[in-house]
Amino acid sequence: MVLRLVPTMLLAIGLLGCATSKHLAMPDLLLPAVYAAAGSSAPLPPTEPDTWWTSYGDAQLQLLVDRALEGGTDARLALARLDEARAVRAQALTAYDPQGRVQASAERTQSRSLGDDPSPPVAQARNLALPISWEIDLFGRRSAARDAADADLAAARFAYEASRSSLAAQVAQTLFEARGLTVQLEDARANERIQGELLELIERRFERGLAAGSDADRVGAELARSRAQRMALEADLYAARRALLVLTGRGLLPVDDLQLGDTLEEPPAMPDAVPGDLLRRRPDVREARARIDSASASVRLAELDFFPTLTLHPSLGLSQQRGSINTSLSFWTLGLGLDIPVLDRPRLRAALDLQGARVDQALIRYETAVQTAFAEADRAFVRLRAAQQRVEILNAGEVRARRAFDATHIRYRRGLGDLQTLLDAEAAWRATRSALTTARLDRLLQSVQTFKALGGGWSPSTSPSRSSS
Repeated sequence: MVLRLVPTMLLAIGLLGCATSKHLAMPDLLLPAVYAAAGSSAPLPPTEPDTWWTSYGDAQLQLLVDRALEGGTDARLALARLDEARAVRAQALTAYDPQGRVQASAERTQSRSLGDDPSPPVAQARNLALPISWEIDLFGRRSAARDAADADLAAARFAYEASRSSLAAQVAQTLFEARGLTVQLEDARANERIQGELLELIERRFERGLAAGSDADRVGAELARSRAQRMALEADLYAARRALLVLTGRGLLPVDDLQLGDTLEEPPAMPDAVPGDLLRRRPDVREARARIDSASASVRLAELDFFPTLTLHPSLGLSQQRGSINTSLSFWTLGLGLDIPVLDRPRLRAALDLQGARVDQALIRYETAVQTAFAEADRAFVRLRAAQQRVEILNAGEVRARRAFDATHIRYRRGLGDLQTLLDAEAAWRATRSALTTARLDRLLQSVQTFKALGGGWSPSTSPSRSSS
């Protein structure tokens, strides 16, 4: 019987197999081999992108990131999505395995005669069958489905790694911001203490008739403003500590359980130049590339829908009947079905065009991801270098501003200077110190953004915590 179907299948292939999609062409996205962020061409030092946060040498940062990746809700949600992708892949592949389920039925029938028959018959029927359906893969549908499922799983894995990298960066940024608030809070308390000492000095001078009452009012107003600023910083620091607890999956604990340092350390050394190929290691770029593979395989599946489907239908069963006639049977059948999509051609053509349009979208998304990755890395290096320069300039400025305040303060205590000059010197020192703290914090935050822009969080040889097989 199979041999008789061969001519029909060959004819169907000749008539319908000509429906093919356009050939895929990857966009030409040749990044420069090396680009310099600030006119330098120093090579990229060896790094370990999947644990970039360890390069800070910060034990608390390491602990918080580990907690976030292990028990944080964002990390657990990302892992659940990866598990979902694995299940979808397994489900897609089992569709091409033999399908069948046991079917059983039991029936009891009692009929009543309208005549004089004293014993109405009772009939019982029991049936057990195992029908099986198995598509014979003649044209590689299973292989195309596997390619699409594997590409979707790969994309999900890259999305999983991107989520982990983003979470680690968020923890680092929040920790550094909280430490920046701690330093600013200490500065605010120092300002409050200095202005309190000035107020006491002026009040003593006022009691001796050496200063006007308006001078005390001016310093008292500045002291009130410093106290208000300190209270605002305390509230912001509380919120930052709570945010860190939430990121690490410990959001219900008291904030006092999280103790922070009061220093802003220097970030690890960064390379001055980045090979363009490193940008392709970013998980979002690799995910976009996997989406192209998935769309390509989906196009192939849409093409194969034009070809005939040959399905094998074997079946096994038992049948038993009891009544006026008793019978017991066992049976088996073997059937073969041929499905040739002739009138479905317009619908299949539209489905193929749909998959082709999705390929175009995947190619555009990949091109966007690569260009975005390059731009983000370029911007990150420029901003990091600018932050470093600001820290160096403000370090020198803070030393000079403090020296000027100390000298002015000594002159004022000796009665050789006026209050306005002292207040101006104190305000300049305070502003420079605050700008320095902001610059140090910005340098740390920009270093985190640079690691993230370089694709930190993914190493091609590293697998997620659960096997994808």
